[in-house]
Amino acid sequence: MMAAVRRLVLLVMLVALAIAAPAAAQTTPVETASRQLAGAETALDAVDKALDGKVDRETRGTLRDQALGAQSDAREAAEQLRSQLALVDARIAGLGPPVAGVVEAPDIRAERRALAQARSALDSKVKRGQLVAVEAGQLVTEIDETQAEEINQRIAVRTPSPLSPHFWSDMFAALPRDSRRVSTFLSREWAQIDTGLRRGFPIGALLGALLALVMLIPVRQFLRRIGQRYLIADAPGHRVRRSANALWRVFVGTTMPMAAAFLFVQGLRWSALLAPAWNALADALVIAAAFSGLTAAVGAAFLMARQPSWRVTTLTDATATALRPVAWAFATLTFVVILANAFNTTAGVSPTALLGTQVVEVIVHLILIAGTLVIIGRLRAAEAADGESEAEAAASAGVGAITLAVWLIVAGAGLALLIGYVGLAITITQAVIWATLLGVSTYLLMVVIDDVATSLFQRDGRVGLTLRHGMGISGSAVDQFGVLLSAVLRLAVIVVALGLLLYPFGAGFGSFLDRVGGLARGVEVGGIAISPGTIIRFVAVLALGLFLVRQFTGWLDHRYLPSTDLDSSVRNSIRLVARYLAIALAVVWALASLGIGMERIALLLSALSVGIGFGLQAITSNFVSGLILLAERPIKIGDLIRVGTDEGDVKRISVRSTEIELADHSTLIVPNSELITKSVLNKTLAGPMGRIQIHFSVPIASDADRVRAIVLETFVAEPMVLDAPAPAVLIDGIGDGRILFNCLAHVASPRSTGEARSNVLLTLLRRMRDEGIELGTVPQRVEWVTVPPQLGDAAAG
Repeated sequence: MMAAVRRLVLLVMLVALAIAAPAAAQTTPVETASRQLAGAETALDAVDKALDGKVDRETRGTLRDQALGAQSDAREAAEQLRSQLALVDARIAGLGPPVAGVVEAPDIRAERRALAQARSALDSKVKRGQLVAVEAGQLVTEIDETQAEEINQRIAVRTPSPLSPHFWSDMFAALPRDSRRVSTFLSREWAQIDTGLRRGFPIGALLGALLALVMLIPVRQFLRRIGQRYLIADAPGHRVRRSANALWRVFVGTTMPMAAAFLFVQGLRWSALLAPAWNALADALVIAAAFSGLTAAVGAAFLMARQPSWRVTTLTDATATALRPVAWAFATLTFVVILANAFNTTAGVSPTALLGTQVVEVIVHLILIAGTLVIIGRLRAAEAADGESEAEAAASAGVGAITLAVWLIVAGAGLALLIGYVGLAITITQAVIWATLLGVSTYLLMVVIDDVATSLFQRDGRVGLTLRHGMGISGSAVDQFGVLLSAVLRLAVIVVALGLLLYPFGAGFGSFLDRVGGLARGVEVGGIAISPGTIIRFVAVLALGLFLVRQFTGWLDHRYLPSTDLDSSVRNSIRLVARYLAIALAVVWALASLGIGMERIALLLSALSVGIGFGLQAITSNFVSGLILLAERPIKIGDLIRVGTDEGDVKRISVRSTEIELADHSTLIVPNSELITKSVLNKTLAGPMGRIQIHFSVPIASDADRVRAIVLETFVAEPMVLDAPAPAVLIDGIGDGRILFNCLAHVASPRSTGEARSNVLLTLLRRMRDEGIELGTVPQRVEWVTVPPQLGDAAAG
């Protein structure tokens, strides 16, 4: 028995150890951040040591990326350690400062020492992380400056002009050696092909070539057709179909040539037909196919020469047809230039041969750009001859300004080439080509973003109906959100495009993107980090809070309040107060997601109190008055009140104003402070009944009892007059030979007094006429007074 118990205890201990082992193996956040910081320091040291030697452009770009990664890791580690430091500070604050003359318990002293040591270590690591981030930024700046200096040197170098004999003499002098180098380079590949073919049939190369051909032609065409068919069947709206088709064509036109080139190269490698010296050229083939495919696809998606109904631009068919060969020419030139540069680099030709290749490249680029400008000029002239509208004339003027600027740039590049600044000329031509490609791509992407955002957030769309019915957002707000979202996303695309405009010409220019990335990481304002992520989180939390507010008020209004015995006015007061309190809580919750605590909110409110006291005094007074109206309820919805000379029914009470519907169905909006501080007649406050009062007189010879009876019978005959309180007919007095009657009766509502009084008067007039009793008011007597002559003379004197 004892042996069984021991085995059971041992088994329980083993299970406990097995469960506790993973927990023990888990690392704390401080250890994780410390390891991340140590890795960032190691990477930064490696970059610093690598920069001590001579590095080329590609290696420099790699080192720059490593430095940026180390900087990001150091910042993230420092932020994590700073949060842990805040926790330690909170624990220290919980212990409180030592009290002089009071001996603390040993465990408290030990805890205080441990916390002090932990805080010192964390503070040191946080400062170390900040220092590593600063050092990484300095290394990135150094790399950028080196790259920019290298570009400046390349642009400023002057070579012999292509028109000078010295240029051609150097070219012919280097030709034999370059021919031998190219021959050697080609012979290596021929030898590799011969060796590969001797091993057997190159099934891999054949398969790669067939797959490349299939990807390039039938698969590409099939994907285009299937994309259009799907968009026609399922995409919502013509604009979304049109823009999505353009984006799909760019994607297919870029990936298919790249995939075809990759499969072709891999087929050669599978069959061992590619020499090791040709690997860089094979990789350049894939890059050239991707980049030229992108150029052709962007041009085709922009022009849509064969499918004008899918065109996203306002180009005419003649313009699209005329510019279509230009796009293919630029794509072909891009493919040839990338391969030529890679071939010269891998073959190891002389600098003179490289210079000659660059001269040819610049000349071909300039001819192609100039030809494109000539075509655009002819198209503009033809459109001007056919007549243009005002908008078309403005657009044509903008195109003319851009065309003139490009002509000046082309002329400058040609002049730089003629005087020997080949580096400057090739940089200018590449900048024009890259800017054109980037501009067209940015335009297409902006059109896609605008179409998708405005179509997705449309009041009658699925998302719009969900937002309207689920969160109570108005239709115009949904449309406005779509427009604002489109504007924000397009602005982001423009910022990225500006950063990419000069990025291929040197990493130093790419620091613009790093600054944009710094904005994405956020800026600190008053101790609060504001970044796109925190703003999105704030909007999401606020939207969720308002959605919960709507659900709560809906439950309160439709489920809970109807189950009570409260009248509609009390329900409205409870609903309004609960709604504003819930909205206030939702706003506080959203502010808390930004890191703004209640103490900051209180500080903000205290800072605004002066402004509220002066500039917002009237609004604050109306707000407080509205709360008083909702709480004390001297005026309720449905009451008949008189404010000044205006009388009407209370239709709505908000925290700022009260709406009163007048007799002519117009609405009088009264500030709540007017209803609190001034006299208001509420005819239905004490009760819902109204009173009719009729004054008339009869001759003194009339039978007063008969008159009283007739009036009472008239009151009884009127259905709107109540039996209780009973009608009353009183004699107010006798004067000037007439009896004055004051008749009173009550109706169910003050709103019925006018109609009931009219009915009673009609009946009363008819009855009195039948009885021969004259009704009227106190008659006016006019007497002629003769003035004595002596009084008149005295007055005249």
